[in-house]
Amino acid sequence: GRNYFNRYSAPETDEDEFADERAEILAEAAALKKSAVAYMHPEVGVCSEDATLFGRNYFERASAPDVESMEEAEERAKILAEAAALKQLASDYMHPEVGVKTTDPTLFGRNYFNRYSAPETDEDEFADERAEIL
Repeated sequence: GRNYFNRYSAPETDEDEFADERAEILAEAAALKKSAVAYMHPEVGVCSEDATLFGRNYFERASAPDVESMEEAEERAKILAEAAALKQLASDYMHPEVGVKTTDPTLFGRNYFNRYSAPETDEDEFADERAEIL
């Protein structure tokens, strides 16, 4: 087959760096031409289709609240949790008629080992001696 790129009659091609430089130069020339036309014809006005030009930045506007750091946010959460706990304690103290509401089953359980009517258990020393005797 024939190589159409290396034949003598093929048009000359630029190397990659020259092609990139040529593209940059042409882009700059087009931008300069656009700026010159905009300067010479102010009656045309500015037209834009970029959606970001119409958006608002809620974070950097003058009336935006200051952004707090992570440490400040953690400190704020800790303080609010302590305030809520103190409020709960104050309402419990001021209103004893409300009573305590629990659903934990361990509160209603009985300890059969430490009650007064439980039989006394021998300590390990006495239990070992008793086992040897028997």
